[in-house]
Amino acid sequence: MVVVWLPSPRVGADDIIAGEEELRKLREETNVDSLRQELERERSKRLDLEQKMNEVLRTRLEDSPPQPPRKQQSPSNNGTAEKRQKEVWSSRLQKWLYERFGDYIEDFRFQPEENTVETEEPLSAKRLTENMRRLKRGARPVTNFLRNLSALSNWHSVYTSAIAFIIYMNAAWHGWAIPMFLFLAILRLSLNYLIARGWRIQWSIVPEVSEPMEPPKEDLTVSEKFQLVLDVAQKAQNIFGKMADVLEKIKNLFMWVQPDITRKLYICLWVAFIISCVLPYKLMGFMMGVYAGIKFFIIDFMFKSCPKLRDKYDTPYIVWNSLPTDPQLKERTNATVSRRVQPVVSRSSLAAVPSGMSREDDTGRSHSTKKGPFHEIFNLSESERPLAVCENGWRCCLINRDRKMPTDYIRNGMLYVTENYLCFESSSSKSSSSKKNKVIKLVDITDIQKYKVLSVLPGSGMGISIATPSTQKPLVFGAMIHRDEAFETIYTQYIKIMTTSKPPASAEL
Repeated sequence: MVVVWLPSPRVGADDIIAGEEELRKLREETNVDSLRQELERERSKRLDLEQKMNEVLRTRLEDSPPQPPRKQQSPSNNGTAEKRQKEVWSSRLQKWLYERFGDYIEDFRFQPEENTVETEEPLSAKRLTENMRRLKRGARPVTNFLRNLSALSNWHSVYTSAIAFIIYMNAAWHGWAIPMFLFLAILRLSLNYLIARGWRIQWSIVPEVSEPMEPPKEDLTVSEKFQLVLDVAQKAQNIFGKMADVLEKIKNLFMWVQPDITRKLYICLWVAFIISCVLPYKLMGFMMGVYAGIKFFIIDFMFKSCPKLRDKYDTPYIVWNSLPTDPQLKERTNATVSRRVQPVVSRSSLAAVPSGMSREDDTGRSHSTKKGPFHEIFNLSESERPLAVCENGWRCCLINRDRKMPTDYIRNGMLYVTENYLCFESSSSKSSSSKKNKVIKLVDITDIQKYKVLSVLPGSGMGISIATPSTQKPLVFGAMIHRDEAFETIYTQYIKIMTTSKPPASAEL
């Protein structure tokens, strides 16, 4: 920036000097002269470089015409130049490809698989309950859809099922079954989008069947929490059992465990293969679609309404129920082995029985516990022996609430049931016929009930209460794992004894 100061004729000499000094200072500050000098130097350098480049080009043009034969005499130079040019182009191409597709190429680079070990959470009742609730919430839409679909097949709403049957059969007849299902899926997603946006839409493609909802409890007692954990464990056990049954049945079906059933599947697969090779796919799709509609809306409804008809003619249902699981196969093999061994044992036992002695006496005499013969331990007749259900006894503890001493109050041992007696063998008895053993006549029992030793724990308990005239408080056989089986056996034998020992009505008169 150049500032020109023009003095007026009336200005004095001092003002002129001051103005010149200010102009000099302004020039020094802006460095206009130095910038001009540098600009001139750069211009001169540029001109020199242009002159040199022109001279070099001029010399090359002057030297090139008289040397045409050199190109033929030196093919190696041309080859090296072409190679260099190719290398330059290939490097540029590689660089361009890497810039454009480098990220995708890196994804296909092979790397050794890392063995990562997932950290498992420790067992927690709270975590188990929470996971089961999450599983129930996550599976609720699927279970609701399957339940509503079953209601559609069962004609829960006659009008809805009839309309769905007519629409489906029309679509299957014209070959529109797959487009119809795709359209229904798109419609369901569209409705879900509107619901997620805040729209209140209560419409379903299939009829909705509501199930009773249990209100959640906030303040739970200790027993209720314990019962909740037991319920969760029971549900998990049942779910895993059903999944295992399905997988084992499928495995046994394909492994020819039941040859008759697998042979039917084998023949059906061959027939389907031949039909697929002969018939056109359009006709096959039409046949499958019509059959699926008739089976879903009509055949399944008839089979569900008439169970006897289903047991006779529903082939998939019969085949699936007849497929065995691994535990069932194990039971069958054990049963066949026992049936093979039983005749041999019976022949040997008959040969060992002396003349004049019945077989029942021999079996009663031969049965014994760890501490000696059964009848000697309880001072019973030789004909008394445990029933087949409790031949090995039920492990339990006898609680005699009439006794005050801790050693007499609770005793661990085994419980047996004979035809006429209920026998308890104490594990603390050192010899046979000990006073710690207990024998109760079934006729003397006045009351028998299922008993819960600790009322705090959930469930119906693991004990049996038996009242007799000789005890003030009922005897309790607690901590029985097979409590229900023992109760049914004792109660059945008690009823049998009481009915046989009752005198007839004519005798009472």
